[in-house]
Amino acid sequence: MTLRSFFRKRLATIVMIAACSAAMTGQASQSNATPSATVQTLRPSAAVAPAAPTLAEMKAMSASELDEAGDRMRLSKDYLSALDCYREALRKQSDAKYYNKIAITELMLRRPVEAEKAAKKAVRKDKHMAEAWNNLGVAHYLQGAGSHDRGHLQDAVHFYSRALSLNPTNASFHNNMAAALMDMKEYDRGVAEYRKAFELDPEFFERAAENGITARMGSPEDRAQFSFVMARLFASAGDTERALHYLRAALEDGYPKIQDVYHEKEFAAVVKDERFMELMKDRPVAIK
Repeated sequence: MTLRSFFRKRLATIVMIAACSAAMTGQASQSNATPSATVQTLRPSAAVAPAAPTLAEMKAMSASELDEAGDRMRLSKDYLSALDCYREALRKQSDAKYYNKIAITELMLRRPVEAEKAAKKAVRKDKHMAEAWNNLGVAHYLQGAGSHDRGHLQDAVHFYSRALSLNPTNASFHNNMAAALMDMKEYDRGVAEYRKAFELDPEFFERAAENGITARMGSPEDRAQFSFVMARLFASAGDTERALHYLRAALEDGYPKIQDVYHEKEFAAVVKDERFMELMKDRPVAIK
């Protein structure tokens, strides 16, 4: 995946993170695992996709069996069948985790309004479920980011805060918070959240790129700003190679203050690197 595509689709980032935040670690339907660590486990196998249970079969299944069937359907991307399983499980056992999984599945279907309804029911059932608060934030983020509705973005930040208050060591929650803050142009706070995500899981952003979790920015200016702050983040961690990648991306989007690298202490080692010198000597043309 190129850095260009990494910056163009942040909505997909948030949706995938939400989906992973309650998706299976070892297919566990009892647990809502941390999202970034489970991205690869979500890949369906090359085998034939499992058949969805019939209505008669679902009627005969227990809530836990329906939960497992829903997870299998979700893994095979049969989201509508997954919803059928989770809803039938709810009819047999009212449990917050089923509402949360419905919210996740609705997010995968790009239906944030429906996801919001399910996530609200999840947190009403279990106010201590961090993943449900996160997914409620995701639902608001998706409604706000496309329309630049600051109210929805503020709601997203509020619900991400609730999630983080319950699980402050979840790198994906910090990443989600950062995305919302950056869309609100609260860059300093957004950078601080990206830094926390990085400190908690230094490989988070690399795994995100490898697994198709991508980022969308609304304008070249926003993408450039994001790229530069990410370059600073990696430079401060001593990761010159990634810092250079993000600096190149910032240049491609026309970052106007690229000369700041010569004055910021975080870039002290980067500016001495021959690859950086070559980059500045033969700067890429800004892509509009």
